[in-house]
Amino acid sequence: MPQVLVVDDDPHIRQLLVFALEKAGLTAREAEDGEAALAQVSKAAPDLVVLDINMPKLDGLEVCRRLRAQGDLPILFLSSRDDEIDRVLGIELGGDDYVTKPFSPREVVARVQAILRRARAAPPAAKADAPIVHGRLTLDPESWVARWNEDEVGLTVTEFGILKILLGAPARVFTRDAIIDRLHGPGFAITDRTIDSHVRNLRGKFAALGAHDVVETRAGVGYRLGACQGGPAA
Repeated sequence: MPQVLVVDDDPHIRQLLVFALEKAGLTAREAEDGEAALAQVSKAAPDLVVLDINMPKLDGLEVCRRLRAQGDLPILFLSSRDDEIDRVLGIELGGDDYVTKPFSPREVVARVQAILRRARAAPPAAKADAPIVHGRLTLDPESWVARWNEDEVGLTVTEFGILKILLGAPARVFTRDAIIDRLHGPGFAITDRTIDSHVRNLRGKFAALGAHDVVETRAGVGYRLGACQGGPAA
């Protein structure tokens, strides 16, 4: 039976979620802050962590950083602020999904079950991906390194993921929704503006090296991979 660790400094929220999860047939336990959560995970790792962002001692983002350094334990974030920066940063760090407070316990249970289904359905680890080369751009999926000529370009997880999606089908124009679906799965709730922001940052990092043609915009449609030869932007 899957076990879920609920981490929140509000005892009412913890009890509410534990009750809802156990009613749905899952096993649930509690931690009142980030330090307690890490201690519990080190003793007996759960199958998923429901993790509040705003907590004393260690906030949820720092807990996520530490858990991600240890492995791929699924994480569902809870946020008390309707703040997209928190959401995006949480997913950047490796969170699998998020719910904004106030929330319905049924919604949290549904998202937990969806994450657990994806984890069970995940294929076994495949052989490491070979580096992908397009023009002057090289992307190494195994080491998560992007290079322009010989210069390494420091990308976030999402920026790297967007570039890998575009490299996978260089001639295709990807809508913003298609990019979101490939990054996070269908139904993930972030806005088109978030993708635009990531692409803008991605372009800026390459432009600093004289690479202005890495990502092309197709007005009213989305994005596709550019020529990656160092020419002007399209």
